[in-house]
Amino acid sequence: MGNDRRTLNPIALWRGLFGSEVNGSDRIVPPTGFTAQLTLFSAGAMAFLAVFALALAMATGRLAERWSSDLAGAVTVRVSAPAGEQEARVQSALQILRTTPGVGQPRQLPPEELAALLEPWFGPDMPVDALPMPALIDLPVESADFDPEGLRLRLEAEAPGSVLDDHTEWRRPLISAAKRLKFLGIVSLILIAAASAAMITLAAKAALAANGQVIRVLRLIGARDLTIATAFVRRFTRRAAAGASVGTAAGMLGIAILPSAEQAGGFLTGLGFQGLGWLVPLTIPLIAAAVGFFATRWAALKMLEAVR
Repeated sequence: MGNDRRTLNPIALWRGLFGSEVNGSDRIVPPTGFTAQLTLFSAGAMAFLAVFALALAMATGRLAERWSSDLAGAVTVRVSAPAGEQEARVQSALQILRTTPGVGQPRQLPPEELAALLEPWFGPDMPVDALPMPALIDLPVESADFDPEGLRLRLEAEAPGSVLDDHTEWRRPLISAAKRLKFLGIVSLILIAAASAAMITLAAKAALAANGQVIRVLRLIGARDLTIATAFVRRFTRRAAAGASVGTAAGMLGIAILPSAEQAGGFLTGLGFQGLGWLVPLTIPLIAAAVGFFATRWAALKMLEAVR
């Protein structure tokens, strides 16, 4: 037994683990095992979720801008009066609107457009003509000279029964909801990055613990903690980038095959990326690599310092 005992050659161990080139210094980290699988899986899963969180944040940002611009670009005047007086009051309101600064040409909505507006609530067979419908006038806003409060007071005084609706009550909660969804998307991205850092940190600590005997021998032959930590940092950074690249590609493919807003009846409100926005998810693997770098470096140096 004594003759069969193998002696550990520190020089051979140093060369085998670290090699003569700097790029071979990460051989100390096991290329396989549960730490590699854990890092690859967690980075891929988190990148996949990050793509959808990013798509949500960007889509809700576009939605808030669209609602703000569309609803702010026009106002509506509602004219209510007895049947015998409605036409005269409509003409009076139109005359006021034509002389209002900052607006375009007013247009009274014809009965078929009013019927189309009511169709989602009453159905296509509802006899809209039999209902006491107010007249609706669409008024485009073309410049900042438009004064909604001044026009509202003028309509009340010169065209009784005319009510100006600048969509403020509708616009404010919709834009607020869209901005909150965008904020939640950004918070989700931060939480995903934090969870990725935690998982990579645990994997790095597990790899360090599994190689405790080798690390002690390396210290005996003069290896510095920074050199040992660098080996783990390089390997785990590459694993995080590789896993995140696969997860990002899968997430972008999932976004690409979603039905468009037109096909889904507007339900999805344009969820996804548009134009150059498709380049934004490509930064996720870079961010994952940076997260892996700093998380592994911190974990390795902390653990090596604790086991001195």
